[in-house]
Amino acid sequence: MQQEPPILADSILVNEVQLILAEKRTALSTLRSGISILVLPLSVLSLLVTTSRYYDVRQVIGWLIPLLIITAALVFLGAYLIIRALKRIHHYDWLIRQIKQKHSAIAEFME
Repeated sequence: MQQEPPILADSILVNEVQLILAEKRTALSTLRSGISILVLPLSVLSLLVTTSRYYDVRQVIGWLIPLLIITAALVFLGAYLIIRALKRIHHYDWLIRQIKQKHSAIAEFME
């Protein structure tokens, strides 16, 4: 089996790292979306608590229960997206560390 020239091998390694970094950016955008989704229910609940003296819970329970169910679903969705994104980010960092350990020639160009 022929061995690749060192310049081509370095080019392939750089492309691999660029691909991993692109996937990491995608995970970071998922993290940002998860945080945004998590903030929406918290702001709705704070509005409900702030305005609670202007309504009687027994009179608006028909509106309040579906709102709380939707809020809980959004909290779970936001938490899921955040946890998944953090796991993916740690995985991509691990992959980059592995490449840096295996190929010390390229490690000097990466922090």
